[in-house]
Amino acid sequence: MDQYHTSKITNQRYRPTYHIATPGGWLNDPNGLCYFNGYYHVFYQYHPFSAKWGPMHWGHVRSKDLVHWEQLPIALTLGDQEDPGGCFSGSAIVKDNRLYLLYTGQHYYADHDLNHFFEVQNLAYSDDGIHFTKYSGNPIITAPKDNSQDFRDPKVWFQDGYYYLVIGSRAKDKDQGRVLLYRSSNLTNWQEMGPIAEASSAKDEGYMWECPDLFKINGQDVFMCSPMGMDKQENQFLNYSQSCYSIGQLDLSKPQFTGTPFRDIDSGHNFYAPQTFLTPDHRRIMVGWMSTFEGEPKEDPYGWAGVLTLPRELKIISDHLYNYPVAEINNSHHDKVLDDVITVSKPQSLTLSDSQHLDLQFKFSADGIDRLTWQMTDQDSCLIQLIINQQNVTLIRCGADPKRYAQLAGPLTELRILVDTSSVEIFLNQGWASFTERYYANGKVTHQLQSSQKQPIKVIAYSLG
Repeated sequence: MDQYHTSKITNQRYRPTYHIATPGGWLNDPNGLCYFNGYYHVFYQYHPFSAKWGPMHWGHVRSKDLVHWEQLPIALTLGDQEDPGGCFSGSAIVKDNRLYLLYTGQHYYADHDLNHFFEVQNLAYSDDGIHFTKYSGNPIITAPKDNSQDFRDPKVWFQDGYYYLVIGSRAKDKDQGRVLLYRSSNLTNWQEMGPIAEASSAKDEGYMWECPDLFKINGQDVFMCSPMGMDKQENQFLNYSQSCYSIGQLDLSKPQFTGTPFRDIDSGHNFYAPQTFLTPDHRRIMVGWMSTFEGEPKEDPYGWAGVLTLPRELKIISDHLYNYPVAEINNSHHDKVLDDVITVSKPQSLTLSDSQHLDLQFKFSADGIDRLTWQMTDQDSCLIQLIINQQNVTLIRCGADPKRYAQLAGPLTELRILVDTSSVEIFLNQGWASFTERYYANGKVTHQLQSSQKQPIKVIAYSLG
């Protein structure tokens, strides 16, 4: 892979062991999630020449089991007539045993001002899932006249004899986020069907809807996107940019999507730009980017930056979207490093042989537990703390803007925490709520648990990596 990038990793200090990261260089949004020729494929926004955001390529990994990932050559490189400024986010679909990538081509004007650009949608294809050819007829879609310069991130699917895709958009006259729908019979000629949903206002629902996704679970349509510019609303939408979902129905005859108000997909500081795909056994799987909008990632002096989340299965139960690590993670457990029943009325450290590469699981009684505190500390301070007070959940991280919140539907009965060198993914009650966090430790890391109730807690931990 060295011939494909120039940014070299100089220190392994914060490198993940079981998450997707670059072989050197910058990573952000996951792209092109799919299953093709016996492999799961994940592409990602990639700047290979430095550990900072820059002209976008498509990095590429594949896996047989959604856990162990093989780095492949760069799939898309910018610089052709319809992507001179970058190959921005998009998606994938298989047609007639050929893998197609649909992506946004970035055009910067002569002044090279990053705010002075326009965007088109392009197509590339591969028969082996590794080497890609750009379609000679690009672009396949250009922006409608009422659109602003923001017009990106096509997500494609097949339904009832047609290919459909949604594109993230911003209306020119209203300066509000919206999603546009297109239809095709062959992936190259596309009919504009118009906007199917639009922000009520930029303040309430964002001025631009990035990375849209639209899919079915149990007969219900789920719309996901990453709105930019939303105002904070009490304990929701607290990040610089959000990732939200709405459950409802897409009426293709109008066409229009009608659904619930936006809700956070993940309640943590570091979750953005998720994308989903359907596995051969019909599970809806999601991968997101552990975003670093709040500041520079501390790994970038070492030649790399950015991590993707674990693949997570999505389910709808009682009109609520759950997200939880795929079952394949269980097959990758190494040693069981802890298996105990403990009662903790004051802070107690957990005895772990490796505190930074593990799958930590807590089981409570059928009645749940009202009050619990878990925290992870290093030699200097508390890195991350999770406080459960009945149905109210508060996460506190070290640094600025520390608090994030979630609300459970009932008492806490199950808590799962996956730690990987510089990331923590927390799941409560089988994925009713989740928190995604990056952290950077100095020295030894310890885990502590405390409960105000003298109630036994089942604790199991497996090493991963």
